[in-house]
Amino acid sequence: MATTIASPFGVAGLNESGPRPYLFAVTETMARHAGGGIVIVLSAMALWLGLPDLAADARIALIAFVGALVGWTVMKLPDASVAIAAAVALVLTGTVNDRALFDTLGEDLVWLLIASFVMAAVLRRSGVAERLARRLLCRIGRVDRLLTVTTLFIFATAFLIPSTSARAAMLLPVFVALSTAIRRPAVTRAMALLFPTAILFSAAASLTGAGAHLVAADMMMRLDAGPITFIGWAALGAPFALASCLVANVVIQRVFLSGADRRARFDMGTPAPRSPELVRTDRYITVVASVTVALWATSSLHGLNLALVALVGALAISSKALAGVSLKDALKGVEWNLLMFMAGTLVLGETLLNSGAATFLVDTAMAEVAGRIAVDPVLIVGFAVVVALLAHLVVTSRTARATVLIPTLALPLAGFGLNPAALVFIVVVGSGFCQTLMISAKPVTLFGGLDTPTFSGRDLLVLSLLLAPLKAALLMIFAIWIWPTMGLPIIQ
Repeated sequence: MATTIASPFGVAGLNESGPRPYLFAVTETMARHAGGGIVIVLSAMALWLGLPDLAADARIALIAFVGALVGWTVMKLPDASVAIAAAVALVLTGTVNDRALFDTLGEDLVWLLIASFVMAAVLRRSGVAERLARRLLCRIGRVDRLLTVTTLFIFATAFLIPSTSARAAMLLPVFVALSTAIRRPAVTRAMALLFPTAILFSAAASLTGAGAHLVAADMMMRLDAGPITFIGWAALGAPFALASCLVANVVIQRVFLSGADRRARFDMGTPAPRSPELVRTDRYITVVASVTVALWATSSLHGLNLALVALVGALAISSKALAGVSLKDALKGVEWNLLMFMAGTLVLGETLLNSGAATFLVDTAMAEVAGRIAVDPVLIVGFAVVVALLAHLVVTSRTARATVLIPTLALPLAGFGLNPAALVFIVVVGSGFCQTLMISAKPVTLFGGLDTPTFSGRDLLVLSLLLAPLKAALLMIFAIWIWPTMGLPIIQ
């Protein structure tokens, strides 16, 4: 007679032959894949047969988009695999030329990411960023000031490191060192919540802060918003990102720390002296990284391509003799799955636009709601903000959320007479809110899964419930009053 027991991996059966772990997990996965496959087939039939007046290319593009959405949400397949599969399907059906897929790997945005990942890998492997953080933070001496300065430091790293996961891995040793020095469980919990929150919120500051931003920048350019420069994105995103980080810092300190904890003092000691050779290496890496960011910020003055600047910086910073890290080792830090994912989603997004599928989605949405709701720009932006903030509960990948929300939310809502480029920016920036659950974002998982007790799922949920309305209000303020004064009006 078999019984069942609860296990972290699902339900395991116990009988005379002993435990059978993973049995339920495997069955659940197979059922999820089978169910997703059925949904894709039925959706494809409905779209193909139910829309005879729509061009064949547009119908195929919609089928590929729905298939990708089901793969990401229902079947929970790897993001990059789904995106590439959708792009390959478009090529095999003749909807796009095969060069459209291969040429995406030569896009400026892809090379910008590759070079940025190389620079990030050198900063991480050399330990320069970690030592800089320790040197800066060890002089603070008081917990409340420490958390504020830490927030500002994490915000600054968004301009160099093109991945929230990479920044989390780079900053983890700093967190461990601080936690060990302070030795107060409540402070450890607060810092463990602050680090991933600041990492995720600060990403909005930089064009290279997340792959989703590059997808948004490409779409905004196609919507005649003009090329989105590094400094142009920072001018819009950095104030919002900084405000978001500082609000989160205040909430975490007030909710998770007592007055005594906030005023507590600590001593991290004096950093160990380093040899002159290592000091020169640190200075070289810091100078190259700083010059690269400065050239990105001044691209409108010198006219150099962002990707070209990044490639030169990557080559300079990955000198084994000068930086201690070779280009071969640095290339191991490139998130190739993200690059493959971007290649697939760029093809999918371009096909939705060029085939008329995106226009069909917009027209259909407008026909459904025409005359039924009051066209109030504030209400429309509010709806977009709420959906963007909650989307992480359905689609866990940030870039996948951007790929889904742009054609299904931003562009249809633009049909009410709003600026589509502004809605794309609002939706993509809002989708950066993703810390409700342990699995919602990799930085959250990393800091929540340490051997040292940090925070619980309940702590995370409480923080999310407090930050969500504040983040929504902040995003509304910027969208309605601040960004229009900076050249991104909400109404065309």
